[in-house]
Amino acid sequence: MSERTVYEYAVIRVVPRVEREEFVNVGVALYCKKQRFAAVRIHVDEKKLLAMDPSADLPLIRNHLYAFQQICVGDKSAGRIAQLEQAERFRWLTAKRSTIIQCSVVHPGLCVSAEETLQELFEKTVL
Repeated sequence: MSERTVYEYAVIRVVPRVEREEFVNVGVALYCKKQRFAAVRIHVDEKKLLAMDPSADLPLIRNHLYAFQQICVGDKSAGRIAQLEQAERFRWLTAKRSTIIQCSVVHPGLCVSAEETLQELFEKTVL
């Protein structure tokens, strides 16, 4: 049996109107130090978002989520934050802030494969 390692994840949410405190789960960010893994899975259900806020700026939301992904994987073109170590990037991305893109609290777990665990969490919480 393969060794299980600790990972951390947060559910990524779009909050189209912050004052209403409603959100749609659109992704999962997962970080596993021992496996040197940090990644994001995203799926935007535009119908759900537009049902909450017909004036939601979908291109803006997509751009923010794309930047979120690029920072998570350390794409140097995503700016200074993307150049930080994996753990620092994950902490920065999952920090509490009052914007249209928010994350749940960070949850820990144990996994054999961070990649497979990310996919499982994505299917459970987003799809």
